[in-house]
Parts: sequence; C-alpha cells; structure tokens
Amino acid sequence: MEEEPKKKVQIIAQSYYSRLDVQNAIYNFCKNRETVPRYLDGFGKRPDVLDYPSDIFALVKRGATSFHCSEEIWNNPLEINTDMTPEQYNEIKSGWDFLIDIDSKYLDYSKIAARLLLEQLERHGVTNVGIKFSGSKGFHMIVPFGAFPEKIGNDLTKDMFPEWPRYIAGYLFSLIREPMNFEILKLTGRDKLEKTGELTVETVCPKCKKPIERKSFWKYECPNVRCRGSVESPIKKNTAMLCPSCNTKMILTGERKTDFCKFCKISTIGEELKKSEMIFNEEKTIKSTQDAIDVVLVASRHLFRAPYSLHEKTAFVSKVLDRDELESFIPTDADVLKVKEFRSFMPNYKPNEAENLLIRAIDWGKSNQPREAPRKFEGKALDLKGLTISEKMFPEVIKKIMKGMKGDGRKRALSVLVSFLTSLDFPQDYIEEKIGGLEKFAEVF
Repeated sequence: MEEEPKKKVQIIAQSYYSRLDVQNAIYNFCKNRETVPRYLDGFGKRPDVLDYPSDIFALVKRGATSFHCSEEIWNNPLEINTDMTPEQYNEIKSGWDFLIDIDSKYLDYSKIAARLLLEQLERHGVTNVGIKFSGSKGFHMIVPFGAFPEKIGNDLTKDMFPEWPRYIAGYLFSLIREPMNFEILKLTGRDKLEKTGELTVETVCPKCKKPIERKSFWKYECPNVRCRGSVESPIKKNTAMLCPSCNTKMILTGERKTDFCKFCKISTIGEELKKSEMIFNEEKTIKSTQDAIDVVLVASRHLFRAPYSLHEKTAFVSKVLDRDELESFIPTDADVLKVKEFRSFMPNYKPNEAENLLIRAIDWGKSNQPREAPRKFEGKALDLKGLTISEKMFPEVIKKIMKGMKGDGRKRALSVLVSFLTSLDFPQDYIEEKIGGLEKFAEVF
C-alpha cells in the first residue's frame, strides 16, 4: 500500500521545531500549563507538560505538528484528574489568563473585531494586552491573570474559572457587536452580504435579546346579533367554534400575527410589553461574526494553540504581533522562513488594571444569564425541577376537567387547567396539546 503524501506542516515541522529559539519561545510560555502535542490524527495523552525545551523537538520527531496549552495556570498540571470536583481543581490551580479567540471566515473581519476589542479594553483601563495570529483567519488576545484583583467580595478570582472569563467575553462582544456589524457592512456592502447569505435580519426580544417566534392568532366572531361575541385562539379549528356566551357557531373572520418570546413569555399582545413600552426590534447579524468571540474556548481544561506553534491546515506560525502591526498583517508574514524575532505573548501588566473590566462584566453576566430553553413534551412523564410528574399525579379536579365538561363553567374550568399547567412550568407544546387537541374544549377555546 502506498503511503499518503505528507502534508506541508509535516514536511517543515522538524526543521522548524529544531530551532532553539522556537523551542524556548514555546516552552517559556507553557510553564505551569497543561501542554499537549497534536498529531495529524489527534491530540496526545492528557494531562501532559513540557519538562524541558528539548521535549518539543523530541515529540516532533514522533509525529507532533503543533502544541496546545491551557488557559488555567496550575501548581502541578500532572496532578489533574478527570474525576476531580471543581473544588479539587481549585486546590491545585493558581490562576488563569483571560484569552479571547477571535475567529471569522475572513481575516479582514477578524481585524475589525480585534481593533474594536482593543479599544474597549483600553476604555476599561486594560492597556497591556498580548496579541498573536491564530495561524489561520483569526487572532488570540490575552490579558494576564495578574491584571485582575485577587478577589471580588468573598470570591477568589482564581476559583471563578470559567464563569468570570465567560462573563468578560460575553460583555465585550455585546459592546462591539453593533459597531463591528456597521464596519463590515461598510467594508463589504449590504447587497453583497445579502447575496452571499451572510447578512441575516431577525426580530429579537427586548428583554433577553434572543430571536422571537412569530405566531398566528385566529379571530372568531359570533353571528348572533344579540351576542356579537368574539374570541381569539392560537389554534385554527377544523371543527366549529361555539360562542362561549350563547353557544352559536362562530365564524372565522381573520388572522393576526404576533411576536412571541418563548423564554420571557411576552408577546406583542401582552400587557407586560404594553406597560413597559418595550418593542421587538430587528437586529442585523453577519453570520461570519456572530461567534466572533469564542466563548466555548473559555471552558475548563480547554486548550489553545501555543504561541509560535504551527497550524496544521496552513503551516503558518502562530506569531506574536505588536498592536501597530495588526492592520497591515497578512498571513504570509507568519511563514516559517519569515519568523526571525520571538516576542513574549505574555505582556507586562499593571496589577489590578483589569478590575474595572471584571466588575462590569460580572454585573453584565448576572443580568444576562442564559435562560433555560423551553422543553419539549416527548412522553407520558416530565422531569420538572427534579420531580417526575405524570398525569396520574394530577388532582382529581384537574383530571375531571381534562375529561371534558358540559354546561356552565366550561370557560372557568379551562382557565383553571391552564393556570395549573403553567404554574408547574409545563412546556408550551404540552399545554397546547392538552387544550387545543381536545375536542371537548372546542366550544370554549
């Protein structure tokens, strides 16, 4: 069997990593970090560390093509065990650096995001930030752990990973999202973005800023001249709708569209929205930048490419940059033959210079906690807040209502049933199924 042709990164890896300046640059940054080699077919064993700079070349001779390290700083990374609790991790962890992974399909978009982030960091008092090319189409930025305060209130900063770094990443992205989209629209043009499918416009909830659902409400009117009652229902009836006041067959007269947030349970016909004068706004999203700051990277034991490590797809170097090199940088500047100077990715910093940023990010994070996605009803029992509740456990009066009612009180019975199911936080589709799907309530709902 013929051997597969070697990739470019395999061809140049040994000559590149044999350089002592390369070995020292990678080793010096990776001290006290979990550091793992990557081979073409996957990562090496974990946990692992570099004991000496020469370990790098020894691993490359065995097939390693790049090196990846942790955001966390450990007393001894080899003590890490996957069976540990978060509290046990904290005992052997001495800190963490805040790392921003700027990722986009286009390098020019990444440059815009990087520049806006640097401006925001500076406005928050953070002036010492490390920047490096990711090796592909993005950049990595780092704020050292020493720039953060030792604690906020009673919480030790070192123990608040990944929660606090995630708050910072989310907070910063919320600040740059609109100006970033504006600059990209200006750079590329709205028509081109729409043509390529990059630009999407969606309506978002004014409270949680998440995309809303558009629902239809069907209006039925009573033809009885003495009654003239009307009813609106989220379900279009195939059978006759009977007037709840006079029992006359109602006529379907119209449809009304409404915006509904399944997370906040508010809609354009709700009283809460009317009183607050909030509106559902349209927001422009450019697909290439909607995840421009990778919050997933801010995760326990997540690894990122070490500075001056090669990138498997491009064979470019993850080169450290000065801030004034950012705008003019092109990927070929990171060719192995052009990398002569080795700078530290870890910048000098002022103690506590990131305190204001952290405090603001924590406040933002607490008020923008991700809401739990609505659950779907997929069986006969539901796990609600740790309790598995089935219909057999319902009160007798609810069971009677669900069997259907005749005579007076049907509308009130329906109201009781809806209130009961809603108070137990049953999913919306379950409630609609139990109400709208029962013909016994057709004359009420």
